[in-house]
Amino acid sequence: MLEGKKVQQYKLDAVAALKEKFQEVDDFIFTDYRGLTVEQITQLRTKLRERKAEYKVIKNRFAKVALKELKYDDLGDILVGPTAVALSHDESGPVAKVLLELAKEMPLEIKGGLLGGAIYDKGQVEDYSRLPTRLELISMLMSTMNAPLQNMVYALNGVTEKLVRTLQAVADQKET
Repeated sequence: MLEGKKVQQYKLDAVAALKEKFQEVDDFIFTDYRGLTVEQITQLRTKLRERKAEYKVIKNRFAKVALKELKYDDLGDILVGPTAVALSHDESGPVAKVLLELAKEMPLEIKGGLLGGAIYDKGQVEDYSRLPTRLELISMLMSTMNAPLQNMVYALNGVTEKLVRTLQAVADQKET
């Protein structure tokens, strides 16, 4: 960690624990939690758990060291002041969406994110939250792929219906 300086063991353990937690996920969204009550943090954690994410209050110095050891770029101004991080174990778009929705009703401020190895500022995290999820994209793709077949079925069905109606009209004429 720091060469030539004696570092207390509890600090090394804290950085190791944080590093281990960070290795489990690919995406991090950093927030300023100042002003949140215990009840609000509990509500926030509950909503994030529904999206397969965790919310942890972190020490900036420990987070900087852990992220540096994991070969992430320097986060600069993001890790300044009281910081908590949302760790996404699944897709991070819905996690960002939840944080932004809660920020409207709570004193929660998004500082930025580390998403897919790239550093995002607050505005970019907001834009990222508006993107469709993986399942929504697959659904769009499948409906686009299905449309030509569906149109062909309607066209073929229309031809047979027209033939049946024509035959019925001929039959009705012959009866009279």
